[in-house]
Amino acid sequence: MTVYIQSNTFLRHQTGSHPECTLRLETVMNLVSTAAIPNLLILNDPQTRSGEEILRVHPEAYLNQLQAFSAAGGGRIESDTVMSADSYHVTRYAAGCAVEAVDQVISGEVKQAFCAIRPPGHHALSDRAMGFCLLNNVAIAARHAVDFHGLNRVLIVDWDVHHGNGTQDIFYEEESVYFFSAHRHPFYPGTGLGHETGSGAGLGTIWNLPLAFGISREDYFAQFERMLVDAATRCQPELILISAGFDAHKDDPIGSLGLVTEDFGTLTRLVKGIADEYCAGRIVSLLEGGYHPQKLAESVVCHLTSLSGD
Repeated sequence: MTVYIQSNTFLRHQTGSHPECTLRLETVMNLVSTAAIPNLLILNDPQTRSGEEILRVHPEAYLNQLQAFSAAGGGRIESDTVMSADSYHVTRYAAGCAVEAVDQVISGEVKQAFCAIRPPGHHALSDRAMGFCLLNNVAIAARHAVDFHGLNRVLIVDWDVHHGNGTQDIFYEEESVYFFSAHRHPFYPGTGLGHETGSGAGLGTIWNLPLAFGISREDYFAQFERMLVDAATRCQPELILISAGFDAHKDDPIGSLGLVTEDFGTLTRLVKGIADEYCAGRIVSLLEGGYHPQKLAESVVCHLTSLSGD
């Protein structure tokens, strides 16, 4: 069984004409509700916790900054990132949903989980908003799996078209969380080259696959699968987290690496095969980018169908 977590709470993060807007999630929620995906449990408005779980990744001073900025009515907290009066509450709730998904998967209530959350998170540094992101949801989820549930090895797979620089930075010197990112390069945010492999105790835990615009879909999948297998062989993960961005779609207005909707089902099956081999199929997937609302929704349905399929 796969759980799909959603909430109208995420629509309260108002960004106006910004690409990361409420229409993205409204379209996803509407399409999932009519898709009749087998083995999928839709969970609305879960109860969450997001206190010390967030503080394991983000310092209190940064949270206070976000809260004060939101309370003052919001605006652009940095050049690319918009907040509204409710954004602080919403971003904490998004992190809480990620934590709840980890709890459900590790406890065995469900085998996989997908969180249709916003704002996204993988660019957020521990003490700074960046690239539409306020709190790093996948980092909070990974830290919760290690520090609260006692896992020794977690693998984060990030297939968003943009490199997850915040996630990489947070875990760059740590040995329990591995990070594999396949992303367009050169492109925003400019990080994610092959020589970035971690340092100190984390040396060898970072795996980057920079891909040039115009790469064929066949080459994309061949390189993705090869590095995914290598990273998983090294990590031997007990849980896999996915930073599931869908902006590598050929129709995305911001990103694109030439993928079509069905390709996100292929990516999901590749990761699911690794999860079945190493960690009894345990996957928690978190929504990141994807800025063509209809193509995003169709890609999410494809992802969910593959995630929940036997």
